[in-house]
Amino acid sequence: MKKIVTYGEILARLSPPGYKKVVQANQLDIYYGGTETNVSVSLSVMGLDTLHVSRVSADFLGKAAINYLRGHGVDTSYIQQGEEPLGLYFSEPGSVVRSGVISYNRNHSAFRAMNPGNINWREIFQGAKWFHWTGLTPAHSENNYTALKQALVTAREMGVTVSCDPAYRMGLWKYGREAHETLRELVAFTDVFIGGAEQFNELLGTDFSFSDEDFSKGCAAMKKEFPQIKKVYDKTRTGKNASWHSIEARVWDDNKVYNCNPIEITHIVERIGTGDAFAAGVIYAELNDYTAQEAVAFANAACAIKHTIEGDANLADAEEIKQIAEGNTSGRLKR
Repeated sequence: MKKIVTYGEILARLSPPGYKKVVQANQLDIYYGGTETNVSVSLSVMGLDTLHVSRVSADFLGKAAINYLRGHGVDTSYIQQGEEPLGLYFSEPGSVVRSGVISYNRNHSAFRAMNPGNINWREIFQGAKWFHWTGLTPAHSENNYTALKQALVTAREMGVTVSCDPAYRMGLWKYGREAHETLRELVAFTDVFIGGAEQFNELLGTDFSFSDEDFSKGCAAMKKEFPQIKKVYDKTRTGKNASWHSIEARVWDDNKVYNCNPIEITHIVERIGTGDAFAAGVIYAELNDYTAQEAVAFANAACAIKHTIEGDANLADAEEIKQIAEGNTSGRLKR
């Protein structure tokens, strides 16, 4: 088994059933997720050995979140519990010309009170092949920045491959640390970078466009600034409306860009977690030694199929994703 470690907040999501607005709803469905959590669950469903590090509330909600991860095969041995509440967010789904809306309630969550001194990263990384992090985790608190930095230093010392999605959320950086410099410091530990022009420009202060030519130039600039980076994966989305998107991806590997065919989703069921599904697809493909062309097609297919699955995490197995990557998008009933 190829062991993957993730570190990040576990959230409970409350959403009205179907495509109702919250003002119409008399009840809310509950889902558990969080960016890194979704990656861990997805990889576990695809058959890999995953371990998630986090901190949740010491109540029935926190226990339910842990049980959700356990139910999908994720190792929860290193999830701490505390008196603070579990982080929440509310999601109102979009449809056609109506945009989806999200509201967070996580400012005083259990995860923000994480104690870095209680995390034994050397023990956690025993037997691990991969560590994945995102820019959301160091945005929460000094505690989480410190814990993540310790994880990255330990991962490098132990030869664990590191991937990152440096997602920047302006609303999270409230505790005094400057986001730009902090992310630059942490990205320096990364082997596989997930991002494109927007992320390049945020980290480097550049103005690259979304073209393939600028993507290649941006990747070279990232490599020059962060020599540890070996590959860069980027997902792009073209939306006709909230229900109809076209998804495509590319990878920069050994100074060459590989593209895949776009996948059109004409009836989106769920938008939440699609980027996390892409990241999980990247990790799965890399750990299974896919070629660059195969890897980018697989990651794109993982992202695409997640649009058809309710909830935060991609629950499609590797074989389902492979079929879509190979062009089987008919959706015909299997008997």
